[in-house]
Amino acid sequence: MLTFEEKTAIIESFPELTKKDVSLKRVNYHFEGSLYDKKTVIYHLHPNGNGFVFVGDLKKYNADNKGMLNIREASEEELREMIKDSIGILSEEEVFEEETIEEQVWNNREGQELKLIHEDTLWNIYHGINLEESYESYDEAEEYLLGEGFRTSSK
Repeated sequence: MLTFEEKTAIIESFPELTKKDVSLKRVNYHFEGSLYDKKTVIYHLHPNGNGFVFVGDLKKYNADNKGMLNIREASEEELREMIKDSIGILSEEEVFEEETIEEQVWNNREGQELKLIHEDTLWNIYHGINLEESYESYDEAEEYLLGEGFRTSSK
């Protein structure tokens, strides 16, 4: 286990973090460049070596419901990685990715096959190599295919 002094030295090697004294000899470290209201990267680091790092909802960590991970037993490498990840979370715009479907095969009861392919900004429906229809959204293409009696294996 790293000592309080060792943890402090590691944390303070990140110039983007600012030390904030709190009660009972504990300290917090804030990332003032955060794009969010949340600024605390290190929470309640205590002279006994206990403390927490904010890691949000990153799946590689088993954080609590507030996104905090205890660092009492963390190695130097683990602590550095957690801090880098925390700063990364707080400095990146949140991007919501939709499930992307690049290509689907649709069949009807007569055994005919159409391919729905997402190309650039359009959803194109192909019969073999021939373009059948183009739509601006997946929902529009899906509505057409369902209306024509086609189904994909996931429907």
